[in-house]
Amino acid sequence: MTVLLNPSFNHLRKSIESIPERFENEGKIIYRGRNLIKVMSIEGVDINVKRYAIPMLFNRIIYSFFRSPKGRRAFDYPKLLLEKGFQTPMPIAYIEKRRYGLIQHSYFISLQCPYKRNFYEFGDADITECTEVVKAFAHYTACLHEAGILHRDYSPGNILFDKVEGKYQFSLVDINRMSFGKVSIKNGCANFARLWGQIPFFKYIAKEYAIARGADEVLCSKWILAYRKKFWKRFARRHVVKYNLKIE
Repeated sequence: MTVLLNPSFNHLRKSIESIPERFENEGKIIYRGRNLIKVMSIEGVDINVKRYAIPMLFNRIIYSFFRSPKGRRAFDYPKLLLEKGFQTPMPIAYIEKRRYGLIQHSYFISLQCPYKRNFYEFGDADITECTEVVKAFAHYTACLHEAGILHRDYSPGNILFDKVEGKYQFSLVDINRMSFGKVSIKNGCANFARLWGQIPFFKYIAKEYAIARGADEVLCSKWILAYRKKFWKRFARRHVVKYNLKIE
């Protein structure tokens, strides 16, 4: 078993190393899918533990020998965001188990984010009732992009937020898919495609994003709506529709 530990949490090493054995029977499940996420408590500290599923054989070979596993990237990337002043839960550890040299389950452990709200709540929202937070979010995203950070899974559940001391604060999670480097206006507009919301919601994002980056509002609106439509049509073709999403 390989354990990479943030030195700031070295005092929790023994408890951290025991997580794979304790994971099945302890903690509160907050997400169950291919991967499993639980909130656990160790020595009075609330932590978030994501257990990655065992990859299919081809990917097991790739992640074992040629490419950094998702959990390892989730452990490494927060440092880059935090250094640039963007919030993401503090990484605590990465644990990797192997068998015959091939990766099995792996675990990413971080502090539990205190923010309770996410962007799913804007799926059917009236833009006139949420302009303040949407404006703050558009400007926040512009700052991310200007800093050369592109979250490649910029979806509603991965953007946590709350109002702290009168200002909206945002924290990014599930950041194992990131790109770093210059983000063009067009690529920045494409980054909003996975979000849920009605047309006025996206038009308002386009307006504020354009203002924040000194770009053309009409062009930003055109790109954002086009990328949104393309993404959700592709999604509908690939999946059984579980949600009543209106694509225009």
